[in-house]
Amino acid sequence: MSPPLFRTVAPLVLAALSLPALAQEAPVWSPPQNVVQLTASGSVEVQQDMLTMTLSTTRDGASAAAVQSQLKAAVDAALAAARTQAQAGELDVRTGNFSLSPRYSREGKINGWQGSAEVVLEGRDFARITQVAGRIDSLSVANVGFSLSREQTRKVEAEAQAHAIENFRQRAASLAQNFGFGGYSLRQVSVNGPQDFVPRPRMMAAEAMAFKADAAPVPVEAGKATVTVTVSGSVQLK
Repeated sequence: MSPPLFRTVAPLVLAALSLPALAQEAPVWSPPQNVVQLTASGSVEVQQDMLTMTLSTTRDGASAAAVQSQLKAAVDAALAAARTQAQAGELDVRTGNFSLSPRYSREGKINGWQGSAEVVLEGRDFARITQVAGRIDSLSVANVGFSLSREQTRKVEAEAQAHAIENFRQRAASLAQNFGFGGYSLRQVSVNGPQDFVPRPRMMAAEAMAFKADAAPVPVEAGKATVTVTVSGSVQLK
């Protein structure tokens, strides 16, 4: 007859309990001490070097085909005049919004059609853009905006980033000193940017028509943009 089951299992249980390594508890994780989170930024103000000028027109008629044909003719004429002066980066020409929608009577029936079309002039050559806009007769200036070119943005971003990193280092050193530590070590860091906010002024329709009447260059003046880069992270005080 085979021995009772408990006689076989008991030695195994006693052997397991006799192993100290298996009986030890896992160490409890504790958060790092004397770690400071901080953020610093660097900003550079720069002259805007890109001009975006939107020319537009509206048409109204009894049939959709007629309105669309009139808009197309106006856009084609504007493109023909602008393309002769186009140069990559200095004056780029493209079409903008083109819309066509029905007009309804009080009874809810379609009694006509209305539409609008745009041509956009954009580039770094302000004088050329405004002169071309002044020569176009089929469209009127509807909007003028300024921004930074990619080249200018990259150039300024590097400068703003250097300022942000230096400000971050100075803040970390100041915090370490103020808390009574001799220095710090960098734990982790992230660089965010560039960030810029440039309001784009709109021109009133009456003013745009006044410019068109003289067929003269539209007066424009670019402002300045502020490019900001932010550095954030944590440092270990020591």
